[in-house]
Amino acid sequence: MTDDLLARHRAVLPSWMPLYYAEPIELVSGSGRRVTDAQGRSYLDFFGGVLTNMIGYDIPEIREAVERQLATGIVHTSTLYLIRQQVELAEKIAQRSGIPDARVFFTNSGTEANEAALLVATNHRRSHQILAVRNSYHGRSFAAMGVTGNRTWSASGLNPLQVAWLHSGDRVRGLLARLSADEQVDAAVEDLREVLATQTAGDVAALIAEPIQGVGGFVHPPDGLFAGWKKVLDEHGILFIADEVQTGWGRTGEHFWGYQAHGVTPDLLTFAKGIGNGFALAGVVGRADVLQAVPAISFSTFGGNPISTAAGNAVLDYLIAHDLQANAARVGAILADGLRSAVGGLDCVAEVRGKGLMLGVEFVRPGGSEPDPALTNRVFEAARDGGLLTGKGGLHGNVLRMGPPLTLTEEEAREGLAILVDAIRSAAGVAA
Repeated sequence: MTDDLLARHRAVLPSWMPLYYAEPIELVSGSGRRVTDAQGRSYLDFFGGVLTNMIGYDIPEIREAVERQLATGIVHTSTLYLIRQQVELAEKIAQRSGIPDARVFFTNSGTEANEAALLVATNHRRSHQILAVRNSYHGRSFAAMGVTGNRTWSASGLNPLQVAWLHSGDRVRGLLARLSADEQVDAAVEDLREVLATQTAGDVAALIAEPIQGVGGFVHPPDGLFAGWKKVLDEHGILFIADEVQTGWGRTGEHFWGYQAHGVTPDLLTFAKGIGNGFALAGVVGRADVLQAVPAISFSTFGGNPISTAAGNAVLDYLIAHDLQANAARVGAILADGLRSAVGGLDCVAEVRGKGLMLGVEFVRPGGSEPDPALTNRVFEAARDGGLLTGKGGLHGNVLRMGPPLTLTEEEAREGLAILVDAIRSAAGVAA
C-alpha cells in the first residue's frame, strides 16, 4: 500500500529528498503520456520525470532496442572496450551539436556532465575562475553546486571554484526586469564587462549558462543575449558552456538546442535527461582541443554503457524520424496561448513563459510581484486532483513547471490545458 511505502521511504531515505504532493503517489505503470498510480488512478503527465521521459512511456521502438541489447548478455563492459552503441550515438550527437570537430564524453547524469565540462574548461584555461548566472541550477555535486545560483539547491557554501555571478533573464523582478529586451541585453553585456574588471583576476576559464533556467522556473533572457556575452568572452579567450540538460533535443520547438536562439556556438555543450528517456545517460560534447584538455586518464565506469546508449540511439532516431521538435512548437503553442488567454490576465499570474514544451506559470500576490508559493502549491495539488501531473520550481518556489513528453498530442494538450485552467482559477478563488 502507498501509506506503507511512504513510511518505509521515510525510515530509510534522507529527509532532504523531497516527495511531491501532500499525499505522495507511487507510479506503477505508464503508456504514451499517461501514468497510473498504485491506487489505480490515471494521470496525464506534464512533467515527464523532470523532463526526462521525453518520448513518453512504453514506447515499442525504445523497449525493443534495449531488449535486443539485453539479449546479447552484455549489459556492461566499461569503456576500456569498444562499445558499438556508444560510438554510434556519439557520432549522431557530435553531428547534431553544431560544434566543429566535436568529441563526446558520456556520463550518467546532468550533474556529472556539468562536472566534466567544468573539469575540461578549467584544465584548458589553467584557471578555476568561472562565470555563472544567478538563479541557475547545474547539479548536486561539489563543483556543479558551486556554480548553482539558487540558495534552495545550494547545500554547502564550500566551493572548489572561484565564481562571479551575472544577472539572469528574470523579467518579473530584479535590476534588469524593467528594461526592454534590447535594453536588457545591453545592460547584461555591460554587467559582464564590469564583473570581469572587478571580480576576477582576468584569466577566467568559462561561463556556464542555461538557455532556459530549469529549476529556476523556466526563466530565460531575451534571444541574442548569449551572442552579446560571447563577443566579450571571445575577447578574453573565455570558454562558453551551454547547459542543455533541460533545453536540448528540440524541446524549445524553435531550435534543436536552446543556445541556437542566440546565434552562437558554444565551446562545450552538456546534455542529459531526455536522451535516455529514463535510462541513465548524459554527457558533454565540445571542440576536440577543449574536451581533450585532461592531463591524466579519466573515464566513467557506467557512462555510455551498452544498455543506456542502445536506448539513446533509439530515442534520438525516434525524435528525428517523427520531427518531435516541430510537434513541441505546435503543441506548446496551444498550451502557451491557451494559458495566456485564460489566466494570463489574472492579478495572481505574473507571467506565462517558456518555449515549446518547456512552460512555466509564475504566481504572485495580487497587486505586485511578491512571490506566492502557497497559491502555487494549491494549483499544483488541484491539478493533480484533476488528473494532471506538473512540476514546481523558481527561486521562490512560486512557479508551476510543465515539460511534457515531446510526443504530446494536440488533444492531450487541450485536455491538460482545461485541467490546468480550472486548477488555477479554483485555487485563486476565481469564478469559472
